[in-house]
Amino acid sequence: MNAHDSERIKGTLESLGFGEAPSRDQADVLVFNTCTIREKPDTKFAAYMGDAAARKRRDPDAIVAVGGCYAEAQRERLFELYPFVDVAFGPGTIPHLADWIGANGEEVPRSSFGTAEQRVFSAGLPMHRERRFQAWVQVSMGCNSTCAYCIVPAVRGREVSRRPGEIVAEVTALADGGVREVTLLGQNVNSWGRDLRPDIATEFGELLRAVDAVDGIKRIRFTSPHPKDFRDPVVAAMAECGAVCEHIHLPLQSGSTRMLKAMRRTYSQERYLALVERLRAAVPDLALGTDIIVGFPGETEEDFAETLTVVEEVRYDRAFTFTFSPRAGTEAAALEQVAEEVKHERLERLVEVVQRIAAERNAERVGRVEEVLVEGSSRTDPSLLRGRTRRNTTVNFAGAAAPGELVDVCIDGATSTTLRGSQHAAVAA
Repeated sequence: MNAHDSERIKGTLESLGFGEAPSRDQADVLVFNTCTIREKPDTKFAAYMGDAAARKRRDPDAIVAVGGCYAEAQRERLFELYPFVDVAFGPGTIPHLADWIGANGEEVPRSSFGTAEQRVFSAGLPMHRERRFQAWVQVSMGCNSTCAYCIVPAVRGREVSRRPGEIVAEVTALADGGVREVTLLGQNVNSWGRDLRPDIATEFGELLRAVDAVDGIKRIRFTSPHPKDFRDPVVAAMAECGAVCEHIHLPLQSGSTRMLKAMRRTYSQERYLALVERLRAAVPDLALGTDIIVGFPGETEEDFAETLTVVEEVRYDRAFTFTFSPRAGTEAAALEQVAEEVKHERLERLVEVVQRIAAERNAERVGRVEEVLVEGSSRTDPSLLRGRTRRNTTVNFAGAAAPGELVDVCIDGATSTTLRGSQHAAVAA
């Protein structure tokens, strides 16, 4: 979601006549698009602010703008913490940046966060895409869940869905412009459309089918779904729509039903595993990714052991693993915390299991021919190309193809994170 917002921020500034500077020291405007879901982004942001303050002292005319979730969370004290900041804006008020930068010295507010009613989708803003053949498409903003650890509802507000016609129109325009892969974005994409009733009776599976029908779109991804809302129409659409990729990021957070209840995730271990079984029955070659939190308040060694058991049973292709990071204003922040050394010891054990299984899962692809969307040159070997499979695995391969092309690659090697191979034959566009 932040990557999508950053593309809109860049596009907005370019529409005002700015070009992207090669370095921060050469920029007239410094924009920080922030995340605050864990402590690490906050720490990194504080370090960047130290650099920005020094820059401002050297060049008082430089403009420092802070947007995103941290700005929203700290809206009451942002200028107190960082008095050199010129403008601040929340995730739902990105257009304010254009208003302020383009004011030509006219008096405007230093900040804009807005109420739920004032939030606007950024789809109408100019866009600067990093890749011409891939695009993010926001389908909703905000979240109605009440997970005990999560700051997102507080900083992005209640869930609001875009109307289906607007989404399909955006995807159609993107396809006409050469985009081949779209990723549908929402804090909980599965619940998209519920707030549109009774005016529009629809659900996310219907949206997947509508996007699948757009000429030129070869791949459809979506993130993030909540396990509690993964209903049959969405599963059926995944199985039946040719462009919908065989890949789901399905957050687990914990394998312990006791912990899941404490987290307010509203599903049990058994319900989660039943969903995985149903998904893999419908989409046999499905790749699964996940998020896992280690050391949530009250987690015992037995709870953690249940997480390891679920990881072994599901056999994820990839997993984002984190130690619990308390966020001010959330329910979990007020609970008794697990010792840091215990968190990190458990995380090391979890990562070891995750990486072993991922390596085994990738090794199973050796000898297969995979369809790869070419993204550019390999980051580790410029003589090779890099791309992603439909299952969202990175492939480094020998071949001759332009970014945006779909090619067949014969896989001859694998690690826990990547595949390697040689171009086999082009896939008909």
